[in-house]
Amino acid sequence: MTVSGSDPLALGQKLVSVLDDGLRTATYKLATLIALLDFAVENVPRNADAAVDVDLDDLAERVIAIYWRPVRDLDGHYLRQSSNRVARIPDAVRELKSLATTRTGSDPTLEFVRRFHPDPYRAAVVAVRETLVTQPLYRLQRVRGERSHECFLYDDTWLSDKVSGKQLAAHDNKISLFPGVCTTLARLSSLLRPALQIAWLDDVRRHNPFLQRDVPDLASHHFGADRISLERARGALADNFGQRCFYCGAATTHHVDHVLPWSRVGLDGLTNLVLSCSACNLNKSQLLPDPRIVLRALDRGQERLTEIADSISWPSQYERVESAARGLYSTQPAGTPLWIGRQSVDVIRADFAWPGAG
Repeated sequence: MTVSGSDPLALGQKLVSVLDDGLRTATYKLATLIALLDFAVENVPRNADAAVDVDLDDLAERVIAIYWRPVRDLDGHYLRQSSNRVARIPDAVRELKSLATTRTGSDPTLEFVRRFHPDPYRAAVVAVRETLVTQPLYRLQRVRGERSHECFLYDDTWLSDKVSGKQLAAHDNKISLFPGVCTTLARLSSLLRPALQIAWLDDVRRHNPFLQRDVPDLASHHFGADRISLERARGALADNFGQRCFYCGAATTHHVDHVLPWSRVGLDGLTNLVLSCSACNLNKSQLLPDPRIVLRALDRGQERLTEIADSISWPSQYERVESAARGLYSTQPAGTPLWIGRQSVDVIRADFAWPGAG
């Protein structure tokens, strides 16, 4: 099958064939694909059919963030992410987390490690990047039993299990998504992300035979919206913006909510967090909010949000939230439900354009 980067059905079928192949000794491919989906959402080009470069350090940082929660122990057990004795990516993340925990005496946020332990963090980025190019990125487009394979996401002909620093430099430390692929991945993100997470959990169960299929908190341990403690963010939001619900103004707030749903894009930055009452939080659920709600969250001010985030060693991610919003809304089909407020839903119009897009 010849795959066009701008054909969601063909690209989706090809990715599903990679998933169904089952030729995975580790969860690396799945983490890499999730990272590519998030990257695509945040980097939808103005020209939908354009090729888009992916900086490999940026991709490595995304993969580290994706593994930050899964490498924690679950009920005293470290959940293996590979059938091999050495699992270079999760081992590097776990070592970084352990180092920071030892130095601070607590489970630190990744932002804290990035800011106050830059050398170990940079070493982890380099280690993960080197593993990405020699393992998942090299093998991602290959299906078991095929004598040759088709590059349908990016050119992998220069990749191998022994990529040198010289080769990386010759390619500017980047892979390039083929024309149309970035936009198409963004369009497929909300469908593919849950499938990748299910495949990931199946792999974890396979790598950890002691786990029963009905372990109640396995999914939240890996992918829950409460993937890190939000108490510090809750306090900062309340102190600076008051304790009323961001959506309806109710005086009672029990939740920290992701404005752009966590299920659609993994952004925990303060810019994407608001206080919410239980009713609004549950009613909004995984729906995309009306764009005016996102703009109101951004209107709290980049400088102010960054200052508040810095004060609690938390990421702000203002620019990433802004880019992700543009990417999400510009790639949703007409008729996609939009949450306006409690018990109120509208749909995206065919002529919708995110402010500033064009």
